[in-house]
Amino acid sequence: MEMKGSIILPILAILVVMVFVGLVPISPIAQAQSKTTSSSDAGSSKLIGAGLAFGLAGAGAGIGLGFVGAAGLAAISDNPKMQSRVFIFVGMVESIAIYGIVMMFIILGQ
Repeated sequence: MEMKGSIILPILAILVVMVFVGLVPISPIAQAQSKTTSSSDAGSSKLIGAGLAFGLAGAGAGIGLGFVGAAGLAAISDNPKMQSRVFIFVGMVESIAIYGIVMMFIILGQ
């Protein structure tokens, strides 16, 4: 069990570094040099934000679903009456991905 915990932390650290490295070119300091902003800059920022919202929510839901699914199958194999509770927890994890999709549509709609 210690092996899983030691793998997750570096993966999350790599994801955080990738997000911040990807956001460096669109930082306000770099954009402060231009006096006018075109509509393509605003459109590309919306697309990047929507992609990050949907991608990170989907990745987080996938990681969470892996843990919940494994624990849920173990619980159901011990006690089949736990099936409804496991489905509730799986639904809670899947709602994170749905929130990411909703945020993507909100960002793209502005």
